[in-house]
Amino acid sequence: MQDVKKVVLAYSGGLDTSVILKWLIETYKCEVIAVTADLGQPEDLSGVEEKALKTGASKAYVLDLREEMAKDFVFPMMRGAARYENRYLLGTSIARPLIAKALVDIARKEGADAVAHGATGKGNDQVRFEFAVSALAPDIKVIAPWREWDLMSRTALTAFAEKHGIPISSDAKRYSMDANMMHTSFEGSELENPGNAPDASCHQRCVPVEEAPDTPEIISVDFEHGNPVAVNGQRLSPAAIIKTLSDIAGRNGIGRDDMVENRFVGMKCRGVYENPAGTLLFALHRDLEGICMDRELLGIRDMLAVRYSQCVYNGFWYSPEREAMQVFMDKSQECVTGTVRAKLYKGGVWPLARTSANSLFSEDLATFEGGDYDHKDAAGFIRLNSLRLRLHAAVQSKLGK
Repeated sequence: MQDVKKVVLAYSGGLDTSVILKWLIETYKCEVIAVTADLGQPEDLSGVEEKALKTGASKAYVLDLREEMAKDFVFPMMRGAARYENRYLLGTSIARPLIAKALVDIARKEGADAVAHGATGKGNDQVRFEFAVSALAPDIKVIAPWREWDLMSRTALTAFAEKHGIPISSDAKRYSMDANMMHTSFEGSELENPGNAPDASCHQRCVPVEEAPDTPEIISVDFEHGNPVAVNGQRLSPAAIIKTLSDIAGRNGIGRDDMVENRFVGMKCRGVYENPAGTLLFALHRDLEGICMDRELLGIRDMLAVRYSQCVYNGFWYSPEREAMQVFMDKSQECVTGTVRAKLYKGGVWPLARTSANSLFSEDLATFEGGDYDHKDAAGFIRLNSLRLRLHAAVQSKLGK
């Protein structure tokens, strides 16, 4: 048993972290400070501080991290075009290093010697939290109750809560869910069998496509250096951009993904993800890059995006390799400034037009109506670039192939 006197707990106010709060006090005989991160999740956080104090916390912080998450975590990730396994937009993953940073900041402020989280021993979040703490504050201990206690079922957790007078919701939770400004994830219940279709209740951010409006919605998004700065001509803060686009895309059924992914800890996991703002931004940002980024630069960025997304998913946000890649990603976005207009319709995003003062597109070169291009130049280009192919063919001929 670790010798700790003061613990900072990542606290949501739900069953698990409420039980953890009381369990820490009983097991470690320590003071517990609760920290709740407001990341733009749909839940009402108005009573979470009071609940933490009633459950035994000596202090309770509710931190508004919405702008910091959007500006310093979501936007850099999107400049890196990150999609894990080319599908998952990393909605949960990108929140964990910010929460860990908040825990460490409060631990330093309060003189705590440990932090605690409610991630299970099966998932990726334990890795993400603890990697982040290791990078930011290697001297601070980490307590992971799910790897220590014997409360291994919802029945056991409920019994513990009832025994200690911890108020719990009477509503049965069908899914294990995580939510923030970017996304909502659904796991568990029928989703544990990849052969089952999701239940109709498996929606929070995105309307089912068949219920989306029958009339397309046209929107425009302005970007500066790869970052979205305005929607339909109105400049907004980073968090407001995410919220606005989430509402717009969600009502058009955009942003749902039902997938089986490979967890870092080794197992496959099936989840349903709703990431309306991320899905829309990824499509529009990529479209603008088409006219603003050099071909070779775009190709190298896309190769690095695979490694970058793995860093985010696997919990290496504060690693030297992610930070070094971020410098490249940001450099690649220097000219990605402009506006994309798109049509949204029943789950689909169709870019209609894109404009940029930094456009590399030359109508004079691309036109079919003449222009300042000498077709004869292509002959030398083809001869030189096919030289290696002709040499290879000669060698193959000698080998009888």
